[in-house]
Amino acid sequence: MGVDLGSTTAKTVILDELGRVAGASVVQMGAVSRQGLRRSLEGALSSAGIGAADVAYAIGTGYGRRLVPGVGRTFTEITCHARGVAALVPEARLVIDIGGQDSKVIAIDRWGLVERFAMNDRCASGTGRFYEVLARALECEIDEIGALALGGTRDLDVSTMCATFAETEVIALLAEGADRADVAASVHRAIAHRVLGLVSEVGKRQPVVMTGGVAKNEAAVHFLSEALQLPLQLPSDPQITGAYGAALLALETSTGSTIAGRDPDRVENVERGVEAAFVPANRPVPSCSDCSGAIAGTKSAADSTAAGRARDVGSTE
Repeated sequence: MGVDLGSTTAKTVILDELGRVAGASVVQMGAVSRQGLRRSLEGALSSAGIGAADVAYAIGTGYGRRLVPGVGRTFTEITCHARGVAALVPEARLVIDIGGQDSKVIAIDRWGLVERFAMNDRCASGTGRFYEVLARALECEIDEIGALALGGTRDLDVSTMCATFAETEVIALLAEGADRADVAASVHRAIAHRVLGLVSEVGKRQPVVMTGGVAKNEAAVHFLSEALQLPLQLPSDPQITGAYGAALLALETSTGSTIAGRDPDRVENVERGVEAAFVPANRPVPSCSDCSGAIAGTKSAADSTAAGRARDVGSTE
């Protein structure tokens, strides 16, 4: 079983002994929530037709991974998204994950191991929360914002990507007579170009797979593909990719199975490198006072090769 407790959703995936999805559940919540976690666990167990005692091994991931009870261990969401995507799209070499509170770009090798990653987890700009702000300002439902944006025909000047001030700017554009669809399209386009900044830190490569709840927004996918000048591939359910990757790691741990190039020691070395890059002291922490609010504003980034991976990659590839 894999459990991804994120900032705004709890996702649980249960696999059978052959690695097939036996049950899955996604629960929306206001913040990292034990209640949302419980509902997600119960939903996945119910859909799989089993009880908690029937789970052989569980791994937790996501923002709240250390709050997940009964797990054998935890992995970062970087590692789990990489593992999930590699299983779903074996040829994938770049993962763009945009969730509720952060966005990540992950370069992976042919074994689904992380090579490099960059992330923005200190600013809501371009995340699911940002799209919620946009939907509120445009007075539409969050699941309607994509279709609205695809109807835009003009590219308006959007000067800020700060979630704090974006709503004010959107209202100002509407007050000037701008069309709602044009505003929505222009903001989506600006967000896509901001994500390009993370891609540039990792290096553009393909095929590209997009995961996370924002991948369900057709306009976000369209404008990001346009900015990258590359097609984006989407898993059937992009929101559970991290939980699915965690479940695969749990299955490998419980059965002792390995894939060529993915021996346990190598996986552990790469994960330690990712974990090390997550330590706040190792990463610049931008603040709002340092940010101009412009589209080219500050980003938080990390390199997973900081520890571990360089030691073993030469002997296994």
